[in-house]
Amino acid sequence: MDATTCPWCEAPRKDGPECPRCGANYAKAEAIKKHGRAAAAVAAAPAEDLAEAKIFIAEEAELDDSEVIDDAQAEFWFSAGAIPAMLLIGIGFQSMEWGRFIQRLVFTMPVHELGHAVTAWLCGFGAIPTVWVTITMDERGFVAPVAVLAAVAWTLYRGWQLESRSLLAAGGVLLLLQTILTLGIKEHTARSLIVFGGDGVGLVLSLLLMASFFFGKATQLYKGSLRWGFVAIGAGAFVDINATWWLARRDPSEIPFTTRSNGMESDALRLVNEFGWTEAALVNRHIMACLACMAVLALVYAWGVRKAWLKSQGQETR
Repeated sequence: MDATTCPWCEAPRKDGPECPRCGANYAKAEAIKKHGRAAAAVAAAPAEDLAEAKIFIAEEAELDDSEVIDDAQAEFWFSAGAIPAMLLIGIGFQSMEWGRFIQRLVFTMPVHELGHAVTAWLCGFGAIPTVWVTITMDERGFVAPVAVLAAVAWTLYRGWQLESRSLLAAGGVLLLLQTILTLGIKEHTARSLIVFGGDGVGLVLSLLLMASFFFGKATQLYKGSLRWGFVAIGAGAFVDINATWWLARRDPSEIPFTTRSNGMESDALRLVNEFGWTEAALVNRHIMACLACMAVLALVYAWGVRKAWLKSQGQETR
């Protein structure tokens, strides 16, 4: 192994124990590369560096949060207040016309278009998300399924390598979804799901962005404060998408049936005109997605706050 480069990202080595490019600890990265699994890497590390090795490997390897959290009491208050505060700010923006416009432009549209793209990839279609539209192939192809399968395989491999139950579970869920959506449904149905996925899967993505606040204590999510940006984006998109469909449920005239100047129809209009959804089905299916994501968010929030509280009291959690 080249002693002049980082064993993880192959950047030139600098003075110090960690790579400034990827953050890897040189000694622990060499151990992982040599032994292939996290457990072997920890076992190979010098005793005095064991805690540092565990931090590098990942929190999923049963890492005690107290080893990486700066202040357990402050972390509890952050965990309890971050998501509710961001949701309240999002509701405040939603109550003002200019605020609603900014929220939709900055937060909702990227999540919405990525929702289209993720649904397309899982259904076997190539897709490229852009700012205002997601370019989707007309038929299923070869590249998208293989790329998704490769990403799933990498997730499962990393889960095995790091002995991470969360990564293994995520890989398993993605594999099941890809199998069903790519092999189990017809192309016409898949295309309708891709259109629905803008807001439907967009809700799931916004939920994941908010939920990320409680995870990754040994990663840049926590160390680099990325989680604050993620929870802000997720909350803004979550509030905006929910507001759209709860207003539509109360007043059908609020259903976003629009046509752009270039003749492109909105997702709601396409689902009704192109795929035969009724207005009632359109609204109810979006509302069901909203309610499901609210329920999951409540469960994740309760779990995350409880875990942070137990840590602040010096108690062990799992």
